Amino acid sequence: MTVGIIAGSGSLPEMLSAETAGVLVRLKGVATTANSKNTIIEAEFERLGELFAALHDEGVTKLVFAGAMQRPALDPARLDSTTMQLAPRIMAALAKGDDGLLREVLAIFTEAGFEIVAAHDLLPDLLVMDGIMCGAELDKLQNDALRGIEILAALSPLDVGQGCVVSNGQCIGIETLQGTDQLLKFVQNTRVQLPKGGVLVKRTKSGQDLRIDMPTIGPATIKAVSDAGLTGICLQAGHVMVLDRAQTIQLADDAGITIWASA
Repeated sequence: MTVGIIAGSGSLPEMLSAETAGVLVRLKGVATTANSKNTIIEAEFERLGELFAALHDEGVTKLVFAGAMQRPALDPARLDSTTMQLAPRIMAALAKGDDGLLREVLAIFTEAGFEIVAAHDLLPDLLVMDGIMCGAELDKLQNDALRGIEILAALSPLDVGQGCVVSNGQCIGIETLQGTDQLLKFVQNTRVQLPKGGVLVKRTKSGQDLRIDMPTIGPATIKAVSDAGLTGICLQAGHVMVLDRAQTIQLADDAGITIWASA
């Protein structure tokens, strides 16, 4: 079995490449620093036929999507014949929410003969389990966390986002298409008159395909949470990955941030 790793941003693609000896795919236009001692395929969204052929030539049978990716800006002049045939499906999917787009991406790669596997299936230790990862003061955070869970449950069918921020019972930010980093930047820039405190809540949406869209936190998340003046991160047990766990916990401890997971 040879695994192909479609690389997005962050450390996850390199972690998977090192663990699986997989083929790393770097797509033009994707902000990734991923590198590998193994085979690297440089590819373009517009030339999926060439990518499929290159993966088959390397004996790739399983694909994992790793790291964050922005929606691509496609150049019609660059489309190969395979992508040209898929263009109506791709354009229709781009008009949908994240879940609809990602389901179409999975369908296209599956039809090309690849089995899609989840990063956490290959690296199960990345998943956060029920309990406190660091910190201990849940009493002051629990009400905000429960409020955030309620908000995300209400938004879940609308395919909006995977996270929100609650402080003193008030929702002060909701994750949308721009992602968690922009949510936290918004909170940082708009909470000037609010006291420090509050919780980032991250959970999956209903119908979300975790093979390609698993919520993730890491060291950069901790810095952004700290900069936003928050003191807690509440995760959904078994449904969120923690990258660079030791560093993430150390940074959270240093910043006085409690991280815990619940069902």
